[in-house]
Amino acid sequence: MEYLFDLNFQLLHDAVLLAISIFVLFLALSYLLFNPVRKMLYDRQRKIQGDIDNAKTDKEKAAAMKAEYEEKLRNADKEVEAILSEARQKALKNEAHIVDEAKQEAARIIQRANEEARLEKNRALDEMKQEMITVASMMAAKVVAASIDTTVQSTLVEETLKEMGDSTWQS
Repeated sequence: MEYLFDLNFQLLHDAVLLAISIFVLFLALSYLLFNPVRKMLYDRQRKIQGDIDNAKTDKEKAAAMKAEYEEKLRNADKEVEAILSEARQKALKNEAHIVDEAKQEAARIIQRANEEARLEKNRALDEMKQEMITVASMMAAKVVAASIDTTVQSTLVEETLKEMGDSTWQS
């Protein structure tokens, strides 16, 4: 008997067995190969999604930190200006203090110089008086040598001192 396209039971049987074998092989490969690959792809997808989420949070944190640092920079400029202003004020106070001390020292030096000049003048007057006394003593010695008594000698000294006057002592 002739079959259409050579279809016989053996061929049909082999075709059915081949289909069942392929189906079983597909199930076995699905269980052994496709499911682990699907699981790996699912895990990879979750990991990538987690990395994306982490990147978003990191980006938000970076933006927040950037804003914070920019604020700190603005505040740092203000702090620098405040510190410089305070330093200028301290410098002005120190300058005024140093100028006051210099004026006080100059006043003390002038006062000391005036005092020294006054003392020098008094010392010169005393030296002049001593010189006058020496001159008067020598004159008295000559008067004594000339046999003049002490009353005449004292009147001569008094007259001499009166003639010289206070203006002679002070110049």
